[in-house]
Amino acid sequence: MATRVNCSAWFVNPWHAMTSMPSLSRPRLQFRHTLFSSSSSSSSASSATRGAMCCTGSSNGASETDPFVLTTPLYYVNAPPHMGSAYTTIAADAIARFQRLLGKKVIFITGTDEHGEKIATAASARGSSPSEHCDVISQAYKALWKDLDIGYDKFIRTTDAKHEAIVKQFYSRVLENGDIYQADYEGLYCVNCEEYKDEKELLVDSCCPMHLKPCVRRKEDNYFFALSKYQKSLEETLEQNPEFLQPSFRLNEVQSWIRSGLKDFSISRASVDWGIPVPNDNKQTIYVWFDALLGYISALSEENEQPDLQNTVSLGWPASLHLIGKDILRFHAVYWPAMLMSAGLSLPKKVFGHGFLTKDGMKMGKSLGNTLEPNDLVHRFGSDAVRYFFIREVEFGSDGDYSEDRFISTVNAHLANTIGNLLNRTLGLLRKNCKSTLVVDSAIAAEGNAFKDTVEMLVEKARVQYENLSLSTACEAVLEIGNSGNSYIDARAPWSLFKQGGAASEAAAKDLVIVLEAMRIIAVALSPVTPRLCLRIYEQLGYSADQFNATNWSDTRWGGLKGGEVLAQPKPVFARIENKVEVEMNAKVGAGSGAT
Repeated sequence: MATRVNCSAWFVNPWHAMTSMPSLSRPRLQFRHTLFSSSSSSSSASSATRGAMCCTGSSNGASETDPFVLTTPLYYVNAPPHMGSAYTTIAADAIARFQRLLGKKVIFITGTDEHGEKIATAASARGSSPSEHCDVISQAYKALWKDLDIGYDKFIRTTDAKHEAIVKQFYSRVLENGDIYQADYEGLYCVNCEEYKDEKELLVDSCCPMHLKPCVRRKEDNYFFALSKYQKSLEETLEQNPEFLQPSFRLNEVQSWIRSGLKDFSISRASVDWGIPVPNDNKQTIYVWFDALLGYISALSEENEQPDLQNTVSLGWPASLHLIGKDILRFHAVYWPAMLMSAGLSLPKKVFGHGFLTKDGMKMGKSLGNTLEPNDLVHRFGSDAVRYFFIREVEFGSDGDYSEDRFISTVNAHLANTIGNLLNRTLGLLRKNCKSTLVVDSAIAAEGNAFKDTVEMLVEKARVQYENLSLSTACEAVLEIGNSGNSYIDARAPWSLFKQGGAASEAAAKDLVIVLEAMRIIAVALSPVTPRLCLRIYEQLGYSADQFNATNWSDTRWGGLKGGEVLAQPKPVFARIENKVEVEMNAKVGAGSGAT
């Protein structure tokens, strides 16, 4: 489920469990009432398709003044945040920062999904009310996002009053369009998944394949959304707008689901009190699809204004990008578009489903003792290291694996050695030989220099990859600037040229300007991924924090450093991380030294 799952990590423990895909079949479904509206199904579906196609089909021609609206899932608050939700949000933040560098007005939305039976159960187990429980866990997400330097613009909670108002207005629209009806439903229900299961997908003794616990048989009188009515509309939308789903191989998955036949799904619960009441029946509460998914829209509403669906939509909808884990693709690529069609609203421009995380090649779970806690990682290694590793080492869209040895090795090699050491030794040479002063403009120093051409090529490659959401490849291109800078300074050996004096010394001074200009460009180009590290680099190059925060992508053009500027004294911008083996060896050496 979009909002009720770990959207990017595999876990075998219910607290960290991802909900499996819901059953689209309806065992023993008995229709007791006709549709509340007499509007024609075929005509309304056709009209919805035309509206949806207009949106998605014109997304590439969006106005330059349109905001770039980016969303993460709204994370379920049954338990504290885990690495799965952190991974999604780190990636989203990098994308948002890049779009801001391009000069876009960005609205970065995240938040928490706070309704449902599992929330009430978790709160009761901890001796608190659902409201108190949600306050604590929601705050835990905000605290982690601060530690990870997540610069969101909107944080929506589904318990917010403005959200409830938007949900009820949306529900009423869909009801008026004839797409909500009431029916009896009986089936096997997984409490942890908070959904009915198709008996064909269950294990022995009716156990949920995700949680390995028996499902319970329930019979309820629920409200249903007429998803099947929009099958043809969705097929046409995806066929005519293949860019709607990314990576491209996700499109095949979704088209296969749709072709297999869409069936209506329940959007209310009679047995769940902790939720938003159904507008026309206060004995039932609205289920996830007509609650949490609407957070993408309600987040756009202004704080001090009366919430109004149409006005809120005008503040930034449709979203430019929904960023989700692949396990919740069906809900965002099938259910959500159909719901929006029914309400007469535009579809999001793109849905991107990324992969899962494992640890040391294994699924993660408390029972295995191998969970990966983001708070622990960021407190041990810092936000830049955590952000860089998961963006650089996990190909965005595919599954990825974490191991501590690989984490430390990668971060040390790339950030401490390639980037940090290049800056430190170049500034050291500048201090020793040029009194920390640049002898000439970087544009003049690099005239006819092949290294400048290499840097410009790599910067353009990084820009293209960022725009294509190929975040790992974008990092690789920026890191290659550092590798090329190290090769350049090793080949030129300015330390030797300074000793020769005269023209050789002048050439060496220019070489330092060239390398430091490359470092300035790295600081801008890598800032979506490692903002704190890049700020430290910029400050050592003589700039203020305000100047760094005012940079945009045009600042990656060669020629920023000017002759006569006095740079800071060299100071390591990224401390090398010692692994456990190194720490133990150093401790033994220290103990041995003390004994002699």
